[in-house]
Parts: sequence; C-alpha cells; structure tokens
Amino acid sequence: MPKGEKLVFNGTGRRKKSIARVRILPGKGNITINQKSIDEYFGTDILKVIVKQPLVATNTLDKYDVVCTVEGGGFTGQAGAVRHGIARALLAANAEFRPVLKQNGFLTRDSRMKERKKYGLKKARKAPQFSKR
Repeated sequence: MPKGEKLVFNGTGRRKKSIARVRILPGKGNITINQKSIDEYFGTDILKVIVKQPLVATNTLDKYDVVCTVEGGGFTGQAGAVRHGIARALLAANAEFRPVLKQNGFLTRDSRMKERKKYGLKKARKAPQFSKR
C-alpha cells in the first residue's frame, strides 16, 4: 500500500434534524449504525434500501464497511442523513464516483425542514375554527 493513501474516509450527512457521522473503511460490506447492525436499527426494508443506495450506485456494497453514529430526528430523517454521509465519504475515498453520486442526487443536502409554529395559530398554518358569532 502506498504511504500517502488513507484507509478510513469520513463523511457527515444531514437531513431534517438528524446528523450522521459516517466512516467507511475497506471491508466486506457490514453496515453498523449506533453499534447495531442495519437490520436491528432500521425495521423497514425501505429505510435499509435508502441507506444502501450510494453503495449500490457505485458498485461498492461489498468493498467497504460502514460505521455510523446518527442522532436527532426520526428514523426516516436518520436514514436520509446516513445516505448523505455515505455519499460524502465515498466521494472522499474516490473522486471518480462524483458524477454517479451527483446524478442520483446523493450529494445534495435536502434542505426541507419543519416550518415553525406561528403565534395565534394552532400549528404552522392551522388556524382556530372561524365563527361569525
């Protein structure tokens, strides 16, 4: 192995209120999230597919192990944050993955956030029931 080549690549992913710190290292394709396997952490298959999308797109599913710490938000936001972090870590590992990751939209931070509640309303936009009298 050449002297200057790194073994561990880091990426930070964000989605809604979730923040994921992702490390990828050469391995057999194990994905660990908060010291649990992906099957234990995410119950539904859809969330597992979302997390694996960048690895599948770049054909590196069985080449890297993923170790991730994620906090905040719900499961869907966490899955999106992990996907974003994996994509950024893959980009750090190999710059040739950029066109594939960019084309599939894995490098773009999803900026949609929950709208804040306004005073005089029950939620962000829901108003109290109107009565003429």
